Amino acid sequence: MTEITLAPMTRELFHTLYRGFENDPDIYMNMQYYTQYVYNSEKVDERFDSLQTPECVVFAVMLDGAPIGEVQLKRINRERNDCTLSIHLQNDAVKNRGFGTQAEKQAVRYAFDVLKLDAVNADAVLKNTRSQHVLEKAGFMFTREDEMFRYYRIENE
Repeated sequence: MTEITLAPMTRELFHTLYRGFENDPDIYMNMQYYTQYVYNSEKVDERFDSLQTPECVVFAVMLDGAPIGEVQLKRINRERNDCTLSIHLQNDAVKNRGFGTQAEKQAVRYAFDVLKLDAVNADAVLKNTRSQHVLEKAGFMFTREDEMFRYYRIENE
């Protein structure tokens, strides 16, 4: 299996990632909100800047020296000592190859070993069974669902 690595996300990596990004209709419960993604340098800069907070750590998912996705440990809460994981892979060419599972496992290790958190939460849109499967392969346990999402959690042993 080809190995991926996580690298601290830089503005340059963020732009490289989003130049090749394709929106995934599977993440939309309501398709009226789905639009085809069009790269916009200013919007990418705005999004990158919005992620630069103490409550968020962002990694580039790297394959052969190029970013193929992003993983965020967001909503880091030191009182509860947990956070929420989110992941976006660039396009269908890098999906269904185990990269998401590898990236999630590495991000969870970072949350536990470096950030010293007790748990990582995640969610997936109900119809996005691929994302649900990846979370389960990465060790997350299903906790509940509502009309839009399935919720997951993994705790540090």
